[in-house]
Order: sequence, then structure tokens, then C-alpha cells
Amino acid sequence: MDRKRLGQRLRGLRAAQGRTVATVAASAGLSVPYVANLENGRGNPTLDALNRIAEALGTRATIRFDTEEESAAGDGAGSVALPAGLVRLGRSGRFRRDVRAMAVHLDEDPVALAERVLDALARLALVTGRELGEGDWVRLLDALVLVAVHPVSGDRDDDL
Repeated sequence: MDRKRLGQRLRGLRAAQGRTVATVAASAGLSVPYVANLENGRGNPTLDALNRIAEALGTRATIRFDTEEESAAGDGAGSVALPAGLVRLGRSGRFRRDVRAMAVHLDEDPVALAERVLDALARLALVTGRELGEGDWVRLLDALVLVAVHPVSGDRDDDL
């Protein structure tokens, strides 16, 4: 995993928990600039630092060695960078409330679901090709809640 993808993954995990860089850094016993640099794809983290950050985020760090072919193939998913406005939404009470509602309805872990929701919203924003505002993020979240919690019943493909 390159530094950029590592940073995106760290930011996604942190944002899914509604935490700030400062709270993660404090929990990990690291400086705020150090963690912020890692999230921005800069720096050269030690294994100890990555393990401490993972523990602070309630996860664990794993290392994997791939051949060049395996690395080039990838898993197809990859992380998408979370824009600042989306990170702010992820820390909001509204986001946490909406994710909890979806998690209850879908019988899923709220933190894991929050990470997937943030990633999905970031991917949807790529379609527009522009920076989304706070209202745009809220509307996308509302649409996701509507589909997750209040799905249309029956097969209505013929309406498309």
C-alpha cells in the first residue's frame, strides 16, 4: 500500500468514528502533526506508530507482501480520498444518527457501516466532478438513508 492509500484509509477509519486527528493522536500517544501528515500521504511511519494508531482506532494493522502481479491486480476497491466537507459531515451528530438508524435497520455494526457510507459518498461525489458543499453531502446522505431504511417494495424495473 502506498502512502497516499494509507493516508486515505486512516482518514476514512477516523472519520467513520466521528473523531478528530487530535483525539486519535492523543489516544495513540503521537503528535497531531505526525498523524495529520500520515493522513495526507506524507511521512514514513514506523510499524510501532501504525500499530498504535490502529489500536487507537479500534482496529489492527496487518502487513502483507504481494508479488508485483498481485499488487498490480489489486482488490478493485481501493480507498477514495475523503474531501474536507465529507469529513466534517462524518463528525456531525446528524451523520452518526443517520448511520445508527441504517445500522439498526440493516443489522450491521455502525462503525463499519459509517466507513462504508463515507466511502460511498466520496465515490458518488466523483460523478459530479466538482467539490460538493455541505448541503450536497446532506442530500446524498438523505438519499442513502431513504434507500436503506425505506426501500421501494416489489420489482419496479419496468418503470425505468
